[in-house]
Amino acid sequence: MGRAIRAIAIIIAILAMATGGVVVWGNRTFEQAGPLAEDTVIVIPRGTGLRAIATMLTDVGIIRYPTLFIAKAKWTAAHRDLKAGEYAFKARVRPVDALSAIREGRVVVHRITIPEGLTSLEVAKLIDAAPRLTGDLGTVPPEGAVLPETYDYSYGDTRLDLLRRMTAARNATLMALWQARAEGLPLANPEAAVVLASIVEKETARPKERPRVAAVFINRLRRGMRLQSDPTVVYALTGGKRPLGRRLARSDLAIDNPFNTYVKKGLPPGPIANPGSAALEAVLQPAVTGDLYFVADGTGGHAFAKTLREHNRNVARWRRLQRARRGTNK
Repeated sequence: MGRAIRAIAIIIAILAMATGGVVVWGNRTFEQAGPLAEDTVIVIPRGTGLRAIATMLTDVGIIRYPTLFIAKAKWTAAHRDLKAGEYAFKARVRPVDALSAIREGRVVVHRITIPEGLTSLEVAKLIDAAPRLTGDLGTVPPEGAVLPETYDYSYGDTRLDLLRRMTAARNATLMALWQARAEGLPLANPEAAVVLASIVEKETARPKERPRVAAVFINRLRRGMRLQSDPTVVYALTGGKRPLGRRLARSDLAIDNPFNTYVKKGLPPGPIANPGSAALEAVLQPAVTGDLYFVADGTGGHAFAKTLREHNRNVARWRRLQRARRGTNK
């Protein structure tokens, strides 16, 4: 009887040592560099279970032992928190780090940049082309409804949700700037500010010029003068659906269209593009100046003038520069 008890005790000790050895091996293996040969991106669809995830990780070479991955996930209760999404793993990633990333939802973050001054049709095309977004955008958003900015998104986000974020960002930015606006502006409401800001956005690409360009238009509105903005004529001709593809002709300035600010007084009936926050701020906090005119100066900026006589001199200088450049390019 005593021998039998000793034998059982020996067997138990051996099993314990073996089990301990397996545990030590498992822990060590789980924390060592994995077999993945090169950086890899995988997508875990919604509803994927623990075993399917382990199989997926094994198939792409991230882990070598799916059973060990399953055991560790259950032992640490990580299996309750595994999240769907797109994940990027570096070569030789440790299994413990792969499990941690999926448990914490450290998904790949994509970015889309909407440049200032795009029309809503152009914005819609960028959103439609953005990778990893799902669903259709539907209709093109209203002109001036989105805030040009860089936005983060992840696999599974919808195009419509991203558009809603862009619209919400524009509304929040506009309201904050409207509340802090200068006194006495000839703008009836925030949407009027968007209209004017879209013109300023298309008139100059130089950040330092925006408040001064805005001041010219504000001064013209106060005096009842026509804005006479070339970009509004371009929009009248194209509807924001295509590039004009040529220079404006003198006859274009006379077309009968509500967006043609050479013919119509006041602001056009809507924005001609999506202005950025800097253009919105420039309109609501314009420079304090008596300027009423501006024209290109040949350096990418503009020459400003308070009187028509001064403006005419600036225009003549610009035309001489244009003629000289055409002569040089022959």
